[in-house]
Amino acid sequence: MNEGTAVSALAALGHEARLRIFRLLVRAGHEGLNIGEIGHLVGLPASTLAHHLRALVDVGLVTQQRHSRQVINRADFDVMNGVLAFVAEECCKGISLVEDDVA
Repeated sequence: MNEGTAVSALAALGHEARLRIFRLLVRAGHEGLNIGEIGHLVGLPASTLAHHLRALVDVGLVTQQRHSRQVINRADFDVMNGVLAFVAEECCKGISLVEDDVA
């Protein structure tokens, strides 16, 4: 994952409603939830929910699949794990402070 993709995903999750929706979809697992179920569980009106879901879909954190009249939303666990791995990949490697780097 590149830095730009990680920044976009983290920015999308930086909104309280989107983070709540995404965490709900993570809990739902691979079965996902339809839009009505998400709206009921997070207490958002349909138009607001559609806006926030679109933001999560646009950055790849959520996938949508139409089943007849329903749209099933699922967390994309590969993308989620990629973002988490990107954030953690430098963990505990240490920092070398070179005199030229300190401004």
